[in-house]
Amino acid sequence: MLVVVSPRIGWDEMNRSSVKTSDILSKAFFPMLIFLALTAFAPLIYDANLTFVSAIISSIFHFSAYFLSYYLVSYLLGGFYPELVKTKAGKGRVNDFILFNLIYLMFLSIIENLLPIDFTPGLFMMLYVIWLVNVGAPYLGIKEEKKNKFVFIASAMLLVAPIFLHLIH
Repeated sequence: MLVVVSPRIGWDEMNRSSVKTSDILSKAFFPMLIFLALTAFAPLIYDANLTFVSAIISSIFHFSAYFLSYYLVSYLLGGFYPELVKTKAGKGRVNDFILFNLIYLMFLSIIENLLPIDFTPGLFMMLYVIWLVNVGAPYLGIKEEKKNKFVFIASAMLLVAPIFLHLIH
């Protein structure tokens, strides 16, 4: 969570640590994904028009949107920037980068699911991903002259993929 709270310190810590992508997946991403899916049932408490079946469908779509986003963004980012995924360590860094950004977006979705009103500030808080990507670019070894283009492409992928995959239901 240090990456989200203080991105510069968080990415520096990621550079110094030897956290494996599999650990991030098993200890952070998948539990958060399951919790997100479970929060899709929260509106049953305060929305009389919502049925159990529609809550199950919403839960499946929330889960699927972020699960597929991880693989989609990983594939696309590797396609746009093949130099990032040439080595196993580089691919691990890219995957860690994607996971931490998606975990932040899942956190916002969880808040939205739990509140009985529209969480409009969440739309603006999603833009924080742009800052996370900007600060995280050096962690991936992005050179300063390519940084703006990378920030634009990576931010667009990270923000659009889950929204698009969730909206296609």
